[in-house]
Amino acid sequence: MDATTIRVLLVDDHALFRRGLIALLGLETGIEVVGEAGDAGEALRLATRTQPDVVLLDNHLPGVRGVDAIVGLREAAPGAQVLMLTVSDDSADLAAALRCGAGGYLLKTCDTDELVAAIRRARQGRVIIGSQMGAMLARAMSEPAAPPPSDAELEQLTPREREIAAAIARGASNKLIGRELGIAETTVKVHVQSILRKLELASRVQVAGWALRHKLDALTK
Repeated sequence: MDATTIRVLLVDDHALFRRGLIALLGLETGIEVVGEAGDAGEALRLATRTQPDVVLLDNHLPGVRGVDAIVGLREAAPGAQVLMLTVSDDSADLAAALRCGAGGYLLKTCDTDELVAAIRRARQGRVIIGSQMGAMLARAMSEPAAPPPSDAELEQLTPREREIAAAIARGASNKLIGRELGIAETTVKVHVQSILRKLELASRVQVAGWALRHKLDALTK
């Protein structure tokens, strides 16, 4: 297997669905399914052994929700990005997945091209936010009837950090952000860590949700 090949672990309790997905992904250049699991326990064992780049995780597993397995999977395979692939379009499930560290949330109704593109973007460390995902994310990360962000809340971030948070919400990678802003990728990484610390967030996906909820992209234009 080439070093550039994306190693994928499938976690879903429906064997027939796994078979179909393996067949579909097998047609794609540069993607290799390195394991499949029908429950969280087997997923953790396989993640430890195979060290996948991307985990496709269903939220409905025997005895446990998929979101409750995310932390363990990320500890077992620190380099892996976890993408939820589920039938649930419940914004509460989406919010739980993002807070647990998922790198994206896809519905099983997505087409093959969308799924493959999401896998490739996840490998690059990019946030997975499509048009439908963006609407769900904004809804999931905001409280009902949330008030507009206060000046004090926005002022936690410097103008540069607001620009970077807005770019993250658009799904831009650190490299692309650096190119757009004319700064080094390492400098972008420092800013991202500062954003996470100041906002007390755990992932880029949560930063994206914060930026969308605060309509930060509009504020930085």
